[in-house]
Amino acid sequence: MSDASRPTAVVIGAGMSGLLAAAALVGHADVTLIERDTLPAGPEPRRGVPQARHAHLVWTGGVTALNTLLPGLTEELVARGARLAHIMGDMVSRAPNEVWFRRFTSTPHRNLVCSRDLLDAVTRERVLADPRITLRQDTTAARLAGGAARVTGVHLRTSVRDTEECLAADLVVDASGRGSRAPHWLEELGLPAVPERRVDAGVVYATRVFKAPAPGFPLVNVQANPATAPGRGGIILPVEDGRWIVTLSGTRGGEPTGDPDAFIDFALGLGDPVIGELIRAAEPLSDVATTRSTGNRRRYFEGLGCWPDGFLVSGDAVAGFNPVYGHGITVAAQCAVILRDYAAKRGVLRPGSARRLQKLLTRPVAAAWDLAIGQDIFYPGAADRSATRVERVLAAFVDRAVAAGARDPRALEVLLDVMSLSRPAVRLLSPGMLLPVLFGRGRPFVSGAPLTVEEWGAVVRQG
Repeated sequence: MSDASRPTAVVIGAGMSGLLAAAALVGHADVTLIERDTLPAGPEPRRGVPQARHAHLVWTGGVTALNTLLPGLTEELVARGARLAHIMGDMVSRAPNEVWFRRFTSTPHRNLVCSRDLLDAVTRERVLADPRITLRQDTTAARLAGGAARVTGVHLRTSVRDTEECLAADLVVDASGRGSRAPHWLEELGLPAVPERRVDAGVVYATRVFKAPAPGFPLVNVQANPATAPGRGGIILPVEDGRWIVTLSGTRGGEPTGDPDAFIDFALGLGDPVIGELIRAAEPLSDVATTRSTGNRRRYFEGLGCWPDGFLVSGDAVAGFNPVYGHGITVAAQCAVILRDYAAKRGVLRPGSARRLQKLLTRPVAAAWDLAIGQDIFYPGAADRSATRVERVLAAFVDRAVAAGARDPRALEVLLDVMSLSRPAVRLLSPGMLLPVLFGRGRPFVSGAPLTVEEWGAVVRQG
């Protein structure tokens, strides 16, 4: 029940970003969660998250943030079929520079692995169980209420009655994802245009679900190489209920299609055929689903000279990333932790709080952005300008860091600290990385996918 002495907050969007923002605020405000779709009752796909059909994972930085916001969430997911996969012990991964990682087991990093439907459902159940959160489904945010100095609520349109109302709020958080209309709404209030940058490699995703030929199998990941465009890659993601989610990708000129008869041939044609070989005899459980909305787009809200109190933008509404890097959910969770911590220390109603918070929310966004465009900008036609000299130098260093991590466990831990968004990129300049990079210490590179004889044999026997 709402307490008149508590602030009120409206969160737009009930995807992962919106759910986590609601969880962050509920200790400090009564929250109304606005969702234009009808949400499923369990782990099922929904129209508003078409990319959910493809492979998803949550990096260590995201797992930490999820458990900070919702203690015990990871354990509940694991109890329902997810797993915490060790990097690299439970992974077989080829880097963009075509180097295979050794399966070192000394690093502390774990990826949370399950279907996106399961992750959404368990998180949704946990968040919406809080009586201080009110969910309004089949409702669309039409525009903001208030002015350039302060947002006072949001105008809502319901699909059932086709009526409009204004819902007052002390704070409005736009967590509506890639399709966010926040820049347009701000211009309607009299603010200047929001600066924006796009880096789009033209990646197309094609995903098919298979019956897992063998239980307890490692993730298998063949990453695309920007130096040999078109870049083609793929991943086998073993998930709950004895299934493999197999996602293939290709940039302009090398895109996969929705043709089921072409799926295995495309996988065999990757830089390494291991994925195609593993699924050649596997039983398909679904048709092929494709997605083309994969470009990196960042909106620089923090660059505006003025910002209205009472309004924030979070998650994919600030920056959407090429899903191949798996950083979207991690960034959303880390943004929510920042929001929660700031609200606990300073509240969200003080003048200027929203502007300060919006700047803070760019920290995890910027880290993931630099990692994503550091690869994608090198694909032909990805951006309206070529990579700068600094970007090229950084990319060359990252290639050497990856090569060091592929054969040196200390360097791998440093690399994963950064890739998992657990530590800032300056971590790559630590001795644990610089010594292997400069002096080439470590074991020799492996010549192919480091699957064990037992793993290969389990697939062959089941196939």
